[in-house]
Amino acid sequence: MPRTVTLRWEGRPNAYGGRRSRASFNYEAFVPDLIGKLKLSLPGETALAVSSAESEIRALNGGATTVGLEALGPLLLRAESVASSRIEGLELSQRNLARALFDPEAARGTARAVAGNVRAMEAAIRIGSEDRAFRLSDLTDIHRTLLSGVDDGIAGKVREEQNWIGGRLNSPLDAEFVPPPPGEVPALLRDLASFVNRDDLPAVVQAAIAHAQFETIHPFVDGNGRVGRCLIHVVLRRRELAPRFVPPVSIVLATNAAAYVQGLTDFRRGQVTAWCASFAISCRSAASESERLAERIGELQAEWRGRARPRRGSAAARIIELLPGQPVLSVATAHDAIGGSSEAVRLALNSLEERRVVRQITQGRYARAWAADELFEILNEYEHRLATPTRTSQPRRPSPRHERAHARADK
Repeated sequence: MPRTVTLRWEGRPNAYGGRRSRASFNYEAFVPDLIGKLKLSLPGETALAVSSAESEIRALNGGATTVGLEALGPLLLRAESVASSRIEGLELSQRNLARALFDPEAARGTARAVAGNVRAMEAAIRIGSEDRAFRLSDLTDIHRTLLSGVDDGIAGKVREEQNWIGGRLNSPLDAEFVPPPPGEVPALLRDLASFVNRDDLPAVVQAAIAHAQFETIHPFVDGNGRVGRCLIHVVLRRRELAPRFVPPVSIVLATNAAAYVQGLTDFRRGQVTAWCASFAISCRSAASESERLAERIGELQAEWRGRARPRRGSAAARIIELLPGQPVLSVATAHDAIGGSSEAVRLALNSLEERRVVRQITQGRYARAWAADELFEILNEYEHRLATPTRTSQPRRPSPRHERAHARADK
């Protein structure tokens, strides 16, 4: 059975706020059950939802619409990273993310943070693709990748102090959830790694439980939500359910933040199958819409070819193939990707600009960059279909500062 641990918060006379904010108090930290050997029986309705989700994910990975469109992988990854970051209060458009990935040194603030999320997702997929056991160090590696250059002081480090979600910045007073004390975290993470290495559960169920358990443990000072959603990619890739394309389930989860948070809360209360059913429905929606995205991108590339009429195998033809994966590029980045001569690439980009395939987005004659604006429009439509949250219906998510609020509690 899950349990709570009573901890003591020692008040600080100079703390901000009224008398209540400065007082000492007891609070409860939640310690979940171990899941390494969890036995689970799915009710019929949940089993059907899981089966449907896995069928859609297989169709996305093996369907005729996605064959030959490997650029779909980076597109879905960027969509997942933008949505996962949005859940944590980090807002960035696909266009600005593409520019940040094109020129990482120039990226600042939110753009740098979301670009780090892309790299963390890439690391998760790489780890899930390796033929070996999942290790605790894989989680810290993903976290280090996420926060590298953003917050190097905590990147890759399991917390050694108490943290909490919601409530106040300077104490767990009025916190929405208090994760396990730091002394409990290493054993819980080892158990989580053991669970990820199982192969006797449906992959979607395993991903759902692994994600919810990770969020419950909350093992890092910051970045837990984003790393927890990276873990979904690890599981689906590792179980070979999504060998090519992992659907961006975070877009659907972000659609209704209240339902997402409630699902995690229900999981902690023992309603595991209800959470698995909700997660499966999100996966199915993400996968089916991703197939439509692949079709639309193929149509757009055909439109580009019709406008530009490039010769087969020419630099312009190869750039058109490249654009979905690299929607912002320069002569140098395009040359690195397709080869040939730099002069041929330059002439091809100028020609594609004349035919409204790309648009120059930097000034000057040298070090120019171009963007495929129509591609961003399609991505915006895709995200809108998957997730149309309204600001009035969504509760305020804890900001990264709330998640990072932490202090030492008496044992």
